[in-house]
Amino acid sequence: MKTKTLVLGALAALAMSTTAFAQEVTLRIHQMLPAQATIPAQAIEPWAAKVAEESDGRIKFELYPAMQLGGAPPELYDQAKDGVVDLIWTVLGYTPGRFPKSEVFELPFMTPNGEAGSAAFYNYVMENSADEFAGVHVIALHTHGPGLFHSKNPITSLEDLQGMKVRGGSRIISDMLANLGAEPIGMPVPQVTEALSKGVIDATTIPWEVTPSLRVSELVKNHTGFTSQNGLYTQTFGFVMNMDSYNNLPDDLKAIIDANSGLEVSRMFGSVMDNGDARGLSIAVNAGNNIVQLDETETQRWIDAAQPTIDKWFADMEAQGIDGQALYAAAQAAVAAQM
Repeated sequence: MKTKTLVLGALAALAMSTTAFAQEVTLRIHQMLPAQATIPAQAIEPWAAKVAEESDGRIKFELYPAMQLGGAPPELYDQAKDGVVDLIWTVLGYTPGRFPKSEVFELPFMTPNGEAGSAAFYNYVMENSADEFAGVHVIALHTHGPGLFHSKNPITSLEDLQGMKVRGGSRIISDMLANLGAEPIGMPVPQVTEALSKGVIDATTIPWEVTPSLRVSELVKNHTGFTSQNGLYTQTFGFVMNMDSYNNLPDDLKAIIDANSGLEVSRMFGSVMDNGDARGLSIAVNAGNNIVQLDETETQRWIDAAQPTIDKWFADMEAQGIDGQALYAAAQAAVAAQM
């Protein structure tokens, strides 16, 4: 009788183990842009397909673009942290003050391109500001390529920007625009198309990659970039997972998520941004739009005019007991390591 009991117990344990091993899970990914936009189509969707394949179909994903599950873009991070959804992709600057040490990468003329900037940003965060992401599981942290102006009227000098209503995507970028002489109008990127078409703004700061999905090259005919190795500005992004959604996975599925998280995934997201930049620029060129690249002398004027934004960030960090100058140096070193 005892032997029979042991056998039955072993079979039950085996059945439970087999059930656990075969566990399937469906994860919901929520983000703000149309499904055909660069990151959703060329980074998130391929990432989800790769993870699903490596799990032999045990991890399934439902993709919800354009805020289909409700809320506004600034709420996305909390949707993941609070378990409203399983994964989100968002602009970190949409929640001002939440990532103070990480926002150093938004400072003027910081990063050269999406791939190098993204690798640098991920490494910087892991070494200097990982505590700001407590409560979520980080899949990727990345930047876009060089930020530039897309405007109704040409911007060929610093004077042309004076008084122009320009969309800014974060508090740092809006502060920079004010120091450059513009009138900053803060808004998430999905609002740019309507704002340009209705005259709410005269210009927008976005990278080339997002211009096709927002039809920016149709709405404005002037685009102004810089000779500097680094773009005027960048924004930072997070692709993160609810911690319970991650912790509740069996160990073998966690391992698959882990293998598809981190530095190389962040680098891939940045590379996708760079490819999107090339496509966006090509569309504007083929449309016959006016592409302006400011020369070194004029670019230096903008660098000098933007310096107060950096100084103010140092002061803001000091007020919070944070050594902003040390973080700025760490960010610059992280970028230099990728060059």
